[in-house]
Amino acid sequence: MKTSAEKMRRRAQRTRARIRKLANGRPRLSVFRSSKHIYAQIIDDANGQTLAAASSLEQGKDSNGATVDAASTVGKLVAERAKEKGLTEVVFDRGGYMYHGRVKALADAAREGGLNF
Repeated sequence: MKTSAEKMRRRAQRTRARIRKLANGRPRLSVFRSSKHIYAQIIDDANGQTLAAASSLEQGKDSNGATVDAASTVGKLVAERAKEKGLTEVVFDRGGYMYHGRVKALADAAREGGLNF
């Protein structure tokens, strides 16, 4: 029987395989969600570099990073940092997580911030 971590890893691999077909050279907006925080990175897979990043850790110790509001803030922040670097077109990599809750809030905020995906 497969563990939940193994199932998650396989889901993430399937998602990334589909994204590589759709990317056409665009950088990837990757999301990682832990029980306490949420992280977002814009990654250039061709060069293996992180172009922009943001996380709920930046909001300070008194804020709870595991909320939809924190995810929205991270989405706006990563979009702002991407626009500073001249990036507007990305591919969204939900990393095997279901597209709802914090992941959806981050994606919606990044779209409002000016990223197209």
